[in-house]
Amino acid sequence: MGQKAERLLALIFNYISKIAAIHDPDELLIEVARMGRDIVQADRCSVWLLDREREILWTKVAQGVAPLRIPARSGIVGEAILTEKPIVINDVYAHPKFNRNVDKETGYKTESMMVIPIYTSNEEVVGAIQVINKLDKSGFNDEELRHLMLASSYVAESIESSLLLEEIDATQRELVYIMGVTGESRSKETGNHVKRVAEYSRLLAELLGLSEEECGILKDASPMHDLGKIAIPDAVLNKPGRFNEEERKIMNTHAELGYNILKGSERTLLKAAAIVAHQHHEKWDGTGYPNGLKGEAIHIYGRITALADVFDALGSDRVYKRAWDDERIFTLFKEERGKHFDPQLIDLFFENLEPFLEIREQFKDVYHGT
Repeated sequence: MGQKAERLLALIFNYISKIAAIHDPDELLIEVARMGRDIVQADRCSVWLLDREREILWTKVAQGVAPLRIPARSGIVGEAILTEKPIVINDVYAHPKFNRNVDKETGYKTESMMVIPIYTSNEEVVGAIQVINKLDKSGFNDEELRHLMLASSYVAESIESSLLLEEIDATQRELVYIMGVTGESRSKETGNHVKRVAEYSRLLAELLGLSEEECGILKDASPMHDLGKIAIPDAVLNKPGRFNEEERKIMNTHAELGYNILKGSERTLLKAAAIVAHQHHEKWDGTGYPNGLKGEAIHIYGRITALADVFDALGSDRVYKRAWDDERIFTLFKEERGKHFDPQLIDLFFENLEPFLEIREQFKDVYHGT
């Protein structure tokens, strides 16, 4: 084996080992694009994925351009996926499938192109690797085609697993949201309540400087804050008036009940949802429930959701009260800074009031007459 071949195999297997260790779908696709570009010494590489249900091709990894979505049968990439065969073109402007408008819009001059379908373990095409423009202007050749096909065959399993995990996560998020809406609907609240709480929670997390991952987790977990209400009797849950002492005790059990439903999961999202359900009625000064936690002993997810939930609850009609006006809500929040609520979160809320009001308007309740 020559030195060139040895270097190439070392490059391929170096990328394969990196890709196998990546679990985040976006990071994985970025690394595959880097691999494709480096193996054949191309200027750019894009990784396209096929959405059969919507009949589109999409990419978050198109080097040099923004993420794209195109009809599944369009262009040279669409042809490679439709025919399930690789395509090598060294004069793309002579190819009838090439869309010259892309170059006009981006100002980039495409000269040569190679497209390799990505196959699953069941021999099903799920996407394609597209490399563009040889750096030395020589055009792509059959040897480079074989090299890229070899590399793509090794990383296809990682891509397939990543897509499956992404689908599982999306399904989990949808189920969490549905469960949250179910809990709220029993208390005659709208699904928009959990949407608003989710958006407020994400916004507060972002303003506080939590990582993008944690912001997303909290947004997806916060709709479960009142899951425990599914076990509260209707007579208590929908009582049109103040609770007596016994009814209040029953209602307050919903935090523990929600936590008990969720606490056994090992999934990151459901672990976060368990925290939110358990701690969103704890108060900064230690007078909340169920455990009387105080200050930073309350998880940040609980502190954020507490503020988001109260802001939305006070501004919405409920069976036991009419919505408060903003002035009354803001006065209460200022009074409860350092008592009910984390003072830093209250400060962030008032310093960034406009986006909270925009969220409320975007997801406002709409009542239809009968």
